[in-house]
Amino acid sequence: MGDGREQPRNGPDERWTSSQRRDVIRERLLGAGSIRIEDLAGEFGVTVMTVHRDLNVLESEGWLRKVRGGAVLDPAAGIDTSVRHRLTQMSEAKEQIARCALRHVDDADAVMIDDSTTALALCRLLPGRGPMTVITNFLVAINTVADAPDLDLIALGGSYDSRYAAFHGLQVRDHIARLRADVLFMSTTAVLDGFLYHKSQETILIRHALMKSSGRRILMVDHTKFRRRAVHQLAALADFDVVIVDAGIPDDDLSAMEALGVNVEVAEPSAAGEVTGA
Repeated sequence: MGDGREQPRNGPDERWTSSQRRDVIRERLLGAGSIRIEDLAGEFGVTVMTVHRDLNVLESEGWLRKVRGGAVLDPAAGIDTSVRHRLTQMSEAKEQIARCALRHVDDADAVMIDDSTTALALCRLLPGRGPMTVITNFLVAINTVADAPDLDLIALGGSYDSRYAAFHGLQVRDHIARLRADVLFMSTTAVLDGFLYHKSQETILIRHALMKSSGRRILMVDHTKFRRRAVHQLAALADFDVVIVDAGIPDDDLSAMEALGVNVEVAEPSAAGEVTGA
């Protein structure tokens, strides 16, 4: 029996990951409508500043609005959208991949970020690592870096597609064609037989433009994307300089990529919770 409040999934001596904390905060907000920072800090065994950082991330994703001493559910958060769903999927693997991808970001780079939540995980790590320029059509990524003093933001505007929280269309594609980035970080819906697939033709047009306008191309995909199905072919794995996957990748999928000559890096969590590329 209980009071309707979700019980902690970790014991008091176990360390919570940021993904686990944010999952619990989302569930609490959807159930109760509000949370208190001091309560969360005590439950998770972390500092108040750590909870503030978690809330900042969730606020940038549109889940909540911070108020004095806590946060309240954003009215729009109750709407089930494909973007919000993607933000909650494989979040820990995405963070691992992002930390591995961070090694490919050099100071003063012009960095392109697509409208995937996998590349968004990298985008969250960029503030404080500038100076650099971030180029993206993804509204969540735009909001994530907009106030970072060491980052120059080029927001690619056009026709807004709420299904992807991104700007699409000819205006975006033409804008990209006039730019040149040092590196592109992107993901996709599915990987099968050495090719990338996506369900959205509009998204494919933009990602083709991003690929043409970048010097290096880094693909970030968690292991669940392999052998999925999607209708439209986007590119070949061999079109990328590096493909970064998480440690859950099956051996046969890893071997198949290596047989194609793909440069693969596996994001491996270390004992300290940091991630290195294997």
